[in-house]
Amino acid sequence: MTDGGATFDEIMEKFSDSPGQQRVIRLLLERGFSVNDEGRVVSGGIEIPYTGIAREAEVDRRVVDATTAAILEDEDLRQIFQNISAIPSLMDLAPVLDLTVLTVAVDDAEGSGIVADVTAAIADHDITIRQVISEDPEFTDEPVLYAITDEDLPGGLINEIREMGFVRRIELE
Repeated sequence: MTDGGATFDEIMEKFSDSPGQQRVIRLLLERGFSVNDEGRVVSGGIEIPYTGIAREAEVDRRVVDATTAAILEDEDLRQIFQNISAIPSLMDLAPVLDLTVLTVAVDDAEGSGIVADVTAAIADHDITIRQVISEDPEFTDEPVLYAITDEDLPGGLINEIREMGFVRRIELE
């Protein structure tokens, strides 16, 4: 592991001999699921049955059990997976709450200032941002930035964001 913490690749390398365990690890990271001291998969204090994790990751329940055991045996992995937490997202609720979701895909997700530039442009148009989610380039193959706003984005703002040098594409929902 690196001094700055584990990268996604370093975590996955620990499970390089088991594609099934890698699928379980990816699922835990994507959903923000923790592993408690007993080796159970939890979200907050709610235990998630291995059968549900296995079904979603398309593996046998025993693969989930082996993965959580391996996590507890490795101090670095234990620290990571015992401190993960899920953050509620407004994205799925956006249509119900009449919110706008702007998705920004970028050329280099590790570049600095991406979140600042996009949110500053939105704020400059006096639009309230309800939530911003920036996927971590270490944990996602093609990370994107989501900005959820209270109102529709005007065409001029959309063009302004589209013209930012780091933007590969944008989508509105």
